[in-house]
Amino acid sequence: MGEYSKALEFYEKSLKIFEKALPPNHPALATSYNNISGVYYRMRDHSKALEFYEKSLKIKEKALPSNHPDLAATYNNIGLVYKNMGDYWKALEFYEKAHKIKEKALPPNHLSLAISYGNIGQVYNNMGNYSKALSFLEKALAIQQKTLPPSHPHIKTVTNSIDNVKKKMQL
Repeated sequence: MGEYSKALEFYEKSLKIFEKALPPNHPALATSYNNISGVYYRMRDHSKALEFYEKSLKIKEKALPSNHPDLAATYNNIGLVYKNMGDYWKALEFYEKAHKIKEKALPPNHLSLAISYGNIGQVYNNMGNYSKALSFLEKALAIQQKTLPPSHPHIKTVTNSIDNVKKKMQL
């Protein structure tokens, strides 16, 4: 609903309850930090979003196996924040961590891998490394074409991204 201050208020109340009732590395705390991060991200307060994503990540890295999908999701979220801050090297670092987990945990044509390839491709595009961008975007498209109907908007989005990268390569 866009009522971020109310969302933060209630997420922070929930966090205070969890902090009193649970041990410091409990996964519920990681979820609370993650929820608060999401609100800050939507408010475009990237430094606060990162602060809480990193708190969430510290707990998840201790509490979960290194190939757990929740770790991949948090790495992906951190990568997204760095991408939006223009720190493409850091974004790439976290997107690649997420991708490695997904590659091990998911079948080769899983849509989550397509999203991962697309995220990495977009970062390479933003960095001006168009050949790598094209390679990752084409991998994303190949998976999408195998798993989605031809008229799906994600296919159109990735196809447009590929066309834009190819145009940049011709300049």
